[in-house]
Amino acid sequence: MKDFRLYDIMDFVMDEDFIRWVQEKRPEDEAFWANWLQLYPEKHLLVAEARRILESVHIEETVFSAAELDREAERLLQTISDHPFRVNKGRVKNLYTRWLTAAVTIGVIVAAVVFKPSENTSGAGVTEEAYTYANLTSSKPLIEQVNTSDKPIIVTLADGSQVELAVDSRISYPRSFDSAGSRDVYLSGEAFFHVARNPNMPFRVFANEIVTKVLGTSFRVRSFEKDSVIQVTVKTGKVSVYSQPGATATKKKDIPETQSGIILTPNQQLTYSKDEQKFHKLLLPRPVMVVPVSIDRNMVYEDTPLEKVFEQISKAYGINIVYDNELLRSCTVTADLRKEAFYDKLDLICRAIGATYEVIDGQVVVTSNGCQ
Repeated sequence: MKDFRLYDIMDFVMDEDFIRWVQEKRPEDEAFWANWLQLYPEKHLLVAEARRILESVHIEETVFSAAELDREAERLLQTISDHPFRVNKGRVKNLYTRWLTAAVTIGVIVAAVVFKPSENTSGAGVTEEAYTYANLTSSKPLIEQVNTSDKPIIVTLADGSQVELAVDSRISYPRSFDSAGSRDVYLSGEAFFHVARNPNMPFRVFANEIVTKVLGTSFRVRSFEKDSVIQVTVKTGKVSVYSQPGATATKKKDIPETQSGIILTPNQQLTYSKDEQKFHKLLLPRPVMVVPVSIDRNMVYEDTPLEKVFEQISKAYGINIVYDNELLRSCTVTADLRKEAFYDKLDLICRAIGATYEVIDGQVVVTSNGCQ
């Protein structure tokens, strides 16, 4: 039994079953691969690229000489080795004989290889290239954008959501979300998302090992293949992050069994270590206000109850502050906290009441023996 989860682009291109699906489009093969992609959406882009390579192969009935077959097969292997999904060139050479054997076995005679990469520009007029493979939920073709420029580009989705796609990053998405149960996009690299709110249709970003799910918010995902850590940072709203469906038991132990995932709120960042397969939630080093900046002008306190001060700061930054309210009920604060950074505000308050604080699991925990 073949384990397609372990396949790279070379394996897919040379697999007889995969080639038959691409070239013959049998109903049973269509059903199998649609179901397989639902189980392993992290392979979505890889399968699409392998399919594109095979579809670029022109099939002729003519019988070619061994020399001609060698030359055309070599061209195909060069195409694959030059592809954005990089493969080891030494492995390409070692698999050369394998390709010839597979080609003869399935009756594929390689006459010409025409591989045209996606055309990408920045700003207006970006060329969109639709793929002809099934979407996870609707089997619709996807559009891919690859940012090969030297600055971020803006991609607007059908629902009005906007994506600021970073340099050397790529994203795939359907032309419309009308018939889908969720709005699914696929990212390799880094992007900032400003998602149009739609409570009836969650927005999901598949980025290698993790999925980020939201209803309407703004957040950043960084998930380059070369990086050992994936990052999700929330600017506004709330998101949940969970590992990909089909992940190993080791990956799943760090998140709930339900796909509610780990919840992130503003100024929080979630990192996922690919090596350790673990999630870690933390606060940003410089949290910013999630309310109008003018609120900062009101942060002048004169014998103000500590509870009111912490409540106002917590709402201003969207950060939970945990403390023993009963123990600190008598504490008051007299301070001018205008124009102070978040952690400076905490330092001044804690010095005033004789307390300390630490950041645990993305929230502030204040420790004190009480006020005199």
